[in-house]
Amino acid sequence: MTFNLGDRVRWATVGEDGLPLVRYGFVGGVAGDVGPVVVMLDGELGGDVVEQTQLESVSITSVELHLAGRDLIDDAELRRGLVHLWQAEAEQAGLDVDSLEHRGTGECLDGESWALAALSSGGETYVVRAVPWELDPAVICIRAEHPMY
Repeated sequence: MTFNLGDRVRWATVGEDGLPLVRYGFVGGVAGDVGPVVVMLDGELGGDVVEQTQLESVSITSVELHLAGRDLIDDAELRRGLVHLWQAEAEQAGLDVDSLEHRGTGECLDGESWALAALSSGGETYVVRAVPWELDPAVICIRAEHPMY
């Protein structure tokens, strides 16, 4: 993927403590088509040089949370709170959500995934879903998708 000056990006990395860390910022400079990118991270004055392969463009469908614990979707009250966690991540990412309609404890879609909320952003409609992550079913992935039903 090629980035341009001013693009909003997401950088998933590992913090100094060894734990996963997601940072957001804007592209402040690009060194060619495949070279590193200078990212102006939110809340910092200077830029960080990051390989393009470590960056992802920020969009309503690219913001995902991965949380350990299958009980997060199995327990109705825990499931109810997942939409708030996704909403906080979307705000941190700088996304504009025009409206968000919670679906209480969610609507089971296929026995494995849950529709937690409907949202509108940029004139488009999306559903916030909680699903077991394909790489590790003990981890729950919360993300916005275009509705398929």
